Amino acid sequence: MNNHPKPRKTYTDISLPEMKRIQSEPNTIVVDVREPWEFEEFNEGGINIPLSTIREKRQVLETFDTIVVICTNGTRSKVAALDYCRVPTWADKSIYHLRGGILEAE
Repeated sequence: MNNHPKPRKTYTDISLPEMKRIQSEPNTIVVDVREPWEFEEFNEGGINIPLSTIREKRQVLETFDTIVVICTNGTRSKVAALDYCRVPTWADKSIYHLRGGILEAE
C-alpha cells in the first residue's frame, strides 16, 4: 500500500513574452483577476474575473485546457492560480501565472 501523498498540482510562472506566445495557442484563456475598473483602464486582453468571484465563475473556464492568470503586480493572480490548481477536475489543465504582473511586464 502506497501512503505517499499525491503530488499537488501547481502553476508555472511565466514572463510577458511567454504569455503572449501561450495566449495565441488554441484552447487558451487569459484571466485578469483585477477589479473591473482596473481592467477597463488598461489590460493585456483576455477576460476579467475579479479575484472575489473566481470560484463562482469557474464554469466560464471549464472548456479551456490552458489558463493564464494575471493581475497588477502578481499577488492576486498567484492566489487565483493556486485556487485553480486545487480544482480536482482541472488536473489536466495547464495553469500559468504572469510573474510580477502587468506592472513588471510594462
